[in-house]
Amino acid sequence: MNASADDKQILGRLNSELMEGLRLYWQSAGQILAHSAVKLAQPPPSYYSEHANFFSILFLYSYYRQGIASDRRVFYVAVNQCLRGMVTGCDNLLDNEYKMTLDTDLPSGGVKFRSILDIMVSDRVLFKILLDFCTAQGKSLQTVIEGVTASLHALVASGAQEASEEAGITGRIGPQNVLDDIHHLKTGLLFKSPWAIPAIIENDDGLADCDVSTALYKIGMGCQVMDDMVDLLADVRNQRHNYVASLIEHGPDSEARQLLHAGTSAEADFYARFPDVFKTVHQTALDYLYSGLSGLYLPEHQFLLQPAAAFITERIGVNRIAPAAPAR
Repeated sequence: MNASADDKQILGRLNSELMEGLRLYWQSAGQILAHSAVKLAQPPPSYYSEHANFFSILFLYSYYRQGIASDRRVFYVAVNQCLRGMVTGCDNLLDNEYKMTLDTDLPSGGVKFRSILDIMVSDRVLFKILLDFCTAQGKSLQTVIEGVTASLHALVASGAQEASEEAGITGRIGPQNVLDDIHHLKTGLLFKSPWAIPAIIENDDGLADCDVSTALYKIGMGCQVMDDMVDLLADVRNQRHNYVASLIEHGPDSEARQLLHAGTSAEADFYARFPDVFKTVHQTALDYLYSGLSGLYLPEHQFLLQPAAAFITERIGVNRIAPAAPAR
């Protein structure tokens, strides 16, 4: 099914709102950093690309689907960019890497402070734009405080779970426990966080658990299962929870278990030897993704489901580890 003229108009409007929200975040960051020891550069072209903002687009669509007004959708895009800056900065520090949020004149080798700055600036931008928005809308300072508090609570559950694994785990819990107790916190709830502040601003507690929020939760769970597929051996080496590892540990295949413990092969080689493991876990991830995406998109936009799932699969890297199809 191809997009109709109305569909293209709607999707085009949402893309314009995304650009406007991203500009609001960057411009606000520039105002925060003005006259400081760090200079903010102009955003690179990639900052606005669909590839870089795919999940932001999904979150924006969820606001559209729920009937949030256009001006507020733009504001929530900027809010989510603040949350993204904080989460990315924390991930950078935990993983000792740097994925850029803000482009500044800091030395490129100083990745740790770059991440710290991204977190600090994003936190202050969040307060600034919340205060500006609430002032313009005649809302109280208490609403601002409730908003920043809700955003912290929405993120901290994931962070606390990550912290629990920093020293390594002592044993592998069952695969369903990984989904229900670990990934629920690590990624499922994180994908619902874009609705934490809207629930405050719109004065509707139910928005935090509305149908589209639940759909986002399922998308997050699917992404995390795919992450586990790609990071299987690294997670075993680093003693981190992993759905695939738990499935093997508590399953009947002793050969797969022994090879997993040995940790001597790459993920692609492992799945080539045990394609049924790949097939089982991949199907679990797709079940989450398709259920979430179908719940997110309106009936007339279901044609977006398969391309979205394919994009996520490719971006996470599942295609690089998939066992080759048998020759005919």
